[in-house]
Amino acid sequence: MRSGFNRVVFALAGIGLLAALSSAFLYALPQKPPPPAFPPPQDPYPAGLYANGIVESAQSHGENVNVYPEVTGVVRAIYVAEGQTVGAGTPLLALDDSVQRATVEQERAQAEAARALLAELRAEPRREILAVSRAQVTAARANLRTSRDSWHKQRASWRIDHRSVSRDALDSARNAVRAARANLLVARRQLQLTRAGAWVYDIRNQERQAEALEKAWASGEALLAKYVLRAPADSVVRSIGAAVGSYLSPQGVYDGYTGGFDPPVVLSHEDHGDLQLRCFVDEVLIPRLPPLGQLTGTMFVRGRAAGIPLSFVRVQPYVSPKIELANERLERVDLRVLPLIFRFQPPGDASVYPGQLVDVYLGRKAEEQSLLDPPDGGR
Repeated sequence: MRSGFNRVVFALAGIGLLAALSSAFLYALPQKPPPPAFPPPQDPYPAGLYANGIVESAQSHGENVNVYPEVTGVVRAIYVAEGQTVGAGTPLLALDDSVQRATVEQERAQAEAARALLAELRAEPRREILAVSRAQVTAARANLRTSRDSWHKQRASWRIDHRSVSRDALDSARNAVRAARANLLVARRQLQLTRAGAWVYDIRNQERQAEALEKAWASGEALLAKYVLRAPADSVVRSIGAAVGSYLSPQGVYDGYTGGFDPPVVLSHEDHGDLQLRCFVDEVLIPRLPPLGQLTGTMFVRGRAAGIPLSFVRVQPYVSPKIELANERLERVDLRVLPLIFRFQPPGDASVYPGQLVDVYLGRKAEEQSLLDPPDGGR
């Protein structure tokens, strides 16, 4: 029994050893890598320079236009769609402007009230007020006449008989005449003041008040217009990052995926068929660039083997940090690049859109070869 059990154990150990050796042998055999989905791009130039690039819309200067609002608010309406061609001044989207619109109405009412008061000052004297002033002069003149007659009668009676009128009554009658004469003078001066109309300094002050309120109204109207984002030029809508109900600020719209702020609307110049490529040459490779007059390039779209010829347009003569492709300023190496602009005609057998990242090889025009298409015909 004991010897039979030992033979079984040794047999199982031998089988395990053979299995382990077989597995080690099989895993040690070289594995044939799977064929690539598409051939990698080949340098079509004897001494070409490699660069990264990004496809853009063709334009004479600048890059895509990122439209940001100058005010904050909730998106109330979106008037355009991605890919739509729009003209200069076309409304793109609108923000909720209820508070600002009420403020503008208040400023408009204040400006109109100030203008009405200025017109009132300029129209003085008012006919009804002038009639009242004239009536006051007439009443004062009649009062003076009555007071004077009463004093004359009392004085004449006192001269005939001092006992007929007391001295106190005679003095009171005399004082009444003087008061009536003063009241007539005041009424006449008031009539002159009414005829003269508003004081010139009051008119000037009201003119400034009306002007200030009208400027505040115009400022409010200008701010109200900024609640509608409009296309600055004839453009194509490339991207809309906002939605109805989302909150916009001058920083843009918050992206919950990246945790950053994106432009609510991205525009490019009107699409006429051609596209342009902005490639970035590392600063260590700038001395190896061919003369700009002989510079050419070939672009390879990722996923497509055939190259697309490029025509050199211009260089953006400013070496800047390489952040355009990754949008990151924190880098381990301070890599700076020189932007070069090329133009190309999109091929009919491939879809190319602004924003695509591509591989670019740069060389001399005289060194162009027939490697733009691979030997297998691009299949």
